[in-house]
Amino acid sequence: MNNKNPLSNRSIGVYLALVFSLMTVVLTIILVEVIGITATRQIKTNIGNGLAELATQTSDKLDRGMHERYREVRLMAMRKDLTSREVSIADKRRVLDERQQTYGFYAWMGLTDPDGKVLAATQKMLEGANVAQRPWFRNALAGNYLGDVHEAVLLAKLLPNPTGEPKRFVDVAFPYLDSDGKLLGVLGVHLSWQWARDVERSIITPIAVRRHVESMILDRNGVVLLGPPGVQGKTLDIKRYRLDDGKSNGFHIEEWDDGKQYLVGHSTSNGYADYPGLGWTVVIRQNVEEAYAPAKRLQRQVFWSGLGLALLFSAIGWLVARRIARPLGELAACARQVQTRQAAGIPQIDTDYLEVRHLSGSLNALVADLLQKESALRDLNQTLERRVEQRTQELAQALAEVRNSEKRIKTIIETAQDAFIGVDLHGKVTDWNGRAEQMFGWRADEAIGRGLEELIIPRRFHERYAGALVEFHRSGAPDYLNRRMERIVVNRNGREFPVEATIGLAGTADTYFFSTFLHDISERKEVERMKNEFVSTVSHELRTPLTSIRASLSMLVDDMDGMGAELPPDVRGLLNISHQSCERLVRLVNDVLDVQKIEAGGMEYRMQRQRLRPLVKEAMEAMDAYARQYRVRLALETDGSDPELQVDHDRMIQVLHNLLSNAVKFSPPEATVTVKVQRRDGNARISVIDHGSGIPEHFRDRIFQKFAQADASDSRRKGGTGLGLSICRSIVEEHGGAISFESEPGKYTMFHVDLPLAA
Repeated sequence: MNNKNPLSNRSIGVYLALVFSLMTVVLTIILVEVIGITATRQIKTNIGNGLAELATQTSDKLDRGMHERYREVRLMAMRKDLTSREVSIADKRRVLDERQQTYGFYAWMGLTDPDGKVLAATQKMLEGANVAQRPWFRNALAGNYLGDVHEAVLLAKLLPNPTGEPKRFVDVAFPYLDSDGKLLGVLGVHLSWQWARDVERSIITPIAVRRHVESMILDRNGVVLLGPPGVQGKTLDIKRYRLDDGKSNGFHIEEWDDGKQYLVGHSTSNGYADYPGLGWTVVIRQNVEEAYAPAKRLQRQVFWSGLGLALLFSAIGWLVARRIARPLGELAACARQVQTRQAAGIPQIDTDYLEVRHLSGSLNALVADLLQKESALRDLNQTLERRVEQRTQELAQALAEVRNSEKRIKTIIETAQDAFIGVDLHGKVTDWNGRAEQMFGWRADEAIGRGLEELIIPRRFHERYAGALVEFHRSGAPDYLNRRMERIVVNRNGREFPVEATIGLAGTADTYFFSTFLHDISERKEVERMKNEFVSTVSHELRTPLTSIRASLSMLVDDMDGMGAELPPDVRGLLNISHQSCERLVRLVNDVLDVQKIEAGGMEYRMQRQRLRPLVKEAMEAMDAYARQYRVRLALETDGSDPELQVDHDRMIQVLHNLLSNAVKFSPPEATVTVKVQRRDGNARISVIDHGSGIPEHFRDRIFQKFAQADASDSRRKGGTGLGLSICRSIVEEHGGAISFESEPGKYTMFHVDLPLAA
């Protein structure tokens, strides 16, 4: 196959040579750059430090020279032949002239009296003049014995000036005293500034010849006292030469007024020994190009040396790579012969490379293994073809069975008496059978793909339906699956009707959907409504005559004591039985009416804030006479709290009456029924406890059902309709509470009513 890539036909030797050459060049360049940058940076630093050190030497020599002058003048101020009153003015002048001749840098020396009048001076200059206003005189008296460089004022015209330059001096003056310490006057010396230029020539000039450097001396305010002609007398920014780290010298690069950049070394004078110094700064500058010329020469030398080394090592790498790759080329040629069937194996290659010998042996073993596997592969292909054909037949048979099952399921769903609706996990309809079309008026092609809430769910339930879907996706196991529920649906014409629905989750993990069967229960609901109306009507019709009968019998029973002598015992017994049966019948009718109201949703509640303990006491007082009939005592226990509730007073009294009457009826004579009031887990709890026969195990699951009785014969004997506990549970749950019980047969029964506290 032809390959347009020009490198695709190159041997491994070429690639190795290229890699060796490239690595050598890259490493050499990196090494050269690292060495060059490091060395250049170090050389530049050394050059800068050299200028800074040169400035330091100059500054130090200035300080040492000034120290000598400072010490000399101070010693002269203590000489007796100059300061004693016994020495004549002429002798003092002679001493001063000798000192001036000895120290050629002293331009003028003079002695004054305490008032500033010059008594004696070199060459009699300014003798008799008053120098009291001169700074050097005033500073000496104030203890400041040094004065910075200044131009001559009084001596400018008296001293010779062959160069024509302005005369400048450094003042050194000390007061001199007598043996008693009394001030006699001031010894003043004008030190010629020429000595500073001599210091510059002794240090800078030899170096300036080689490196073209320029030096400057700046006073404490940045004025150039000594420097090149174009700079001398100018004021420079002295802050540039003050270092923050406390060092007295340093260097940096800056651009000057001539537009050129200079490498500048500087050093600040700090005095020497007891000489305090004048705060001078010595600045040495050199053009950056000239200063860093050695570094650039080094960079060029390093670059050309590195380039030569790179070329040399590249050539060596090329030769080494070709030698390394030669056995691999021979091995590749033998492999091509095996590929074209020109050879049955790879011959042993004469080489020193252990890897190549191992590769040759491995390739021979591989060729033999491939030939063996080629034969086995042909046999395997034949076997696979037979298996594929067999699996294809089995798959076709399974597919036919799946289609038959699918057809059978569709037939079952279509012929079902209930409507079937399939809904995906996002609420979209996927299946819609014929019964669903009849029930809701939507054709299957109209319903499939639309949201279920658009088709059968009334608008007021849309939010609840969306919440149910969200709950399913969050929990994955909602409580409405696989159980019968009654729901209200709407058809295409907007008519709402009740259905009984069963929802299941069908399909596999990737194709889950809700399978829903809906059964229209409109007729059943209508029958129940008619039954409830019949029961309500009959109960109301029964209540009217029963009320009259009950009142009459109550009057007869209440008056029996007055007429007891006239009525025979059997008649009196019949009246008692009739009165008790009437009371029981009234309770039965009332219970039936309450059940009917609860089922119809017509039970009314008048909620008000109520303390629990008075409510319980009222119920117990009302049931006290009833309990005495059974010779049972009622007792109240509390934990000291009196919680406040939001309840319907009459309905809660009804609940307590039912619980207390049951407890009294099923308690043995002389027993005690205990009522406990306490706070528990943020609720108020009422517990009614009796010590009767207990609740049988088989009856506990249906104890709160309507007309449920544990023992029919016993219930007949004790009285009761089996509706009381069902009514109690409905009333308690309407209050947001719960009713429960504990029982142990033959020992006790305990009913608990838990109610929420008032907000």
